[in-house]
This record gives sequence, structure tokens and C-alpha cells, in this order.
Amino acid sequence: MAFQPQKVYSLEEYLELEKRSDEKFEFWDGHVWSMSGATFAHNQIVMNLSIDLGSRLREKGCSAFPADMRIKVPAYEPYRYPDLSALCEEPRLERIGEVEMLINPQLIIEVLSGSTEAFDRGDKFTYYKSIQTFTEYLLVAQHRPHVSQFVKHGDGFWMNYEFNDLSDIVDLKSVGCPIQLSVIYRDVVFPEPDPNAPNVRKRLR
Repeated sequence: MAFQPQKVYSLEEYLELEKRSDEKFEFWDGHVWSMSGATFAHNQIVMNLSIDLGSRLREKGCSAFPADMRIKVPAYEPYRYPDLSALCEEPRLERIGEVEMLINPQLIIEVLSGSTEAFDRGDKFTYYKSIQTFTEYLLVAQHRPHVSQFVKHGDGFWMNYEFNDLSDIVDLKSVGCPIQLSVIYRDVVFPEPDPNAPNVRKRLR
């Protein structure tokens, strides 16, 4: 994400910018930054997740939404653009001006990059927890096969699971849908590995 510090925006100015632009922007405390410019690996992972989860969740009567869906985050207003969100109940929408926001996601997925990983794992996760219906968070690395899963339990405790083998299956508790890492990383090209490291896969199909 590229910061644009030349102007301090009001919320109204930000919403007008969003309305006039084909590009996605996020807003916080007067600062606005672009959400464009993802890598090939990032886009491929998001596409893999969207196709696989989207089709299977539709069969279950659930819904999956791509990164264009705005998610209302009470602790990080007005809204965010996660890479993927999903739910297995009737979607509920709220409007701010002419903009629609989904207010009841159960699953949120972010594909990590070097510049956003610390924020996605830390403060952003904390902000997402202010969404009442939010019960599962998936963080997907793009430079190697690795998925972090966080699942909320009834007492408010979040359990963490880690997956790093292509044969591993992540059981998405919030939407009742398993997905294998080999599906998530299909056609992803990883950076050139250390030549001394054994058993390296460069491309997955």
C-alpha cells in the first residue's frame, strides 16, 4: 500500500474520492492510501481462494466476497478492504453516504506482504475483533507455503493454528469448508530458494 501524505482528508472528502475513482483507497485519521499494486503471487492466491471457496460456499447457501467488498470495522472506521470475506448467514449491509458496507462477516482472509504483515497480524487483527460476527481470521503468506489460522472460541479466546505443508488441509470453522494448501497456492511462483535447501518446489500446479 502506497501512502499519499500530500493531503489530509476529511471523511467526506475521502468518501467523495472513493465515489469518483475506479481505484480502492483506505482511510484512517485523515490519511488516505491506495490499495492497488498487488504482486502476481498475491493476485493468484486471492483468485484461487475466490474460485474454490466461492463455488463451494455457494453450494452450501453461504457467500464469499472479493476485495471490492467494503467491511465495516467499528474500531477502524469507516471500512476496510480485506482480500476475501465470507459468511454463512444473510448478508447485512449498512450505508454511509452512497457507499455500502458489509457489517456481518464471519471469515476474513488477508494475503500477506512484507510491508503489511506486521500490521495485519497485530493492530489490524485487533481492529477486526470489534466486528461482532467475526470469528475466524486467515493470514496467507505469498513467498512460501504458510497459512496462519485464528479461530474464536465461545469464551472470546482465539486459538492459533499454523500450516506449512502443501498437503495440509485448513478446516474453515466459521463457514464449514476445508481447503488444502495446494489449492491455495496453485500456479504460484515462489522466490528463488537457497540452493543449499533440500526438497524445494518452485511452482505448484
